[in-house]
Amino acid sequence: MIIGETAGTHRFHSKDAYAKFNGTAPIPVWSAHERVRRGRGGNRTVNAALHAIAITQAARRGQGKDYVDKLQAAGKSRREALRLLRRRVSDRVYQVLRADESALGKVANATFSAAT
Repeated sequence: MIIGETAGTHRFHSKDAYAKFNGTAPIPVWSAHERVRRGRGGNRTVNAALHAIAITQAARRGQGKDYVDKLQAAGKSRREALRLLRRRVSDRVYQVLRADESALGKVANATFSAAT
């Protein structure tokens, strides 16, 4: 689902651009009460998939749960901690997709060179 909706990471110049695309990037708010808020835009399908990954990671032992526990100990609510974990998952997904496309491109180039 994520791969199909993303349609290649070459469209995004950075992990921040990918986060904006999938709706995990915070939007700055200039008010006395909040510094950032969650954007309503972005690809909701990818965001829902990232949310499912974050919920699963927060529920099981590992880096995700440790990160959420650390944020909650620092005073963040569980909801805020999950939002921050979802952004971290988004960054990791971008890295993996980018690496896979790079490896696939090298294989395709080698195959094309061998065929000619």
